[in-house]
Amino acid sequence: MARVLVPLADGFEEIEAVTVVDVLRRGGVEVVTASIGSAEVRGAHGLSVKADALFADVSGGEFDAIVLPGGGEGTENLRNFAPLFERLRVQKEQGRLLCAICAAPIVLIDAGVADSNLHMTCYPSMMMDLDRPYTNVPVVADGDLITGQGPGSATLFALVVLKALVGDAVANKIARNMVTDVLDE
Repeated sequence: MARVLVPLADGFEEIEAVTVVDVLRRGGVEVVTASIGSAEVRGAHGLSVKADALFADVSGGEFDAIVLPGGGEGTENLRNFAPLFERLRVQKEQGRLLCAICAAPIVLIDAGVADSNLHMTCYPSMMMDLDRPYTNVPVVADGDLITGQGPGSATLFALVVLKALVGDAVANKIARNMVTDVLDE
């Protein structure tokens, strides 16, 4: 079974985090949400969630993917959390999937794990912070890197991550069950 780590920081974008967790779990993926602070994490729009674990307690584990939700404040909090950078570097060294949506792709760049030859997308106002050409599409999958634009692309982003982890058949089945045909295009 594929295993995914979703680090959460106060100010995270709720739609992006919850959609990723929900879609991946529907697809049979083990998802571990890990708070970089206290067990209860406050979202950008007032939704609080209880993380499955604290980051320090699970960061040494094996994960097939790490998925970073965005949100302005949440991204800044992730950017200022040095242990995450080290974990992202280990993930890259292992050749495992790195994923980020909205403002969070900048965390991958800051951590030095997003090769400059890989294409990325992000929240449009963050495009000036990318050290590469900005790709203005909802989701970009390039090598071991998957990035998404923002809340409106959260379902597609989650389905693309699911497809990378478990394959076309499962991802398409989950998409159909969710009454979306975004992967069939």
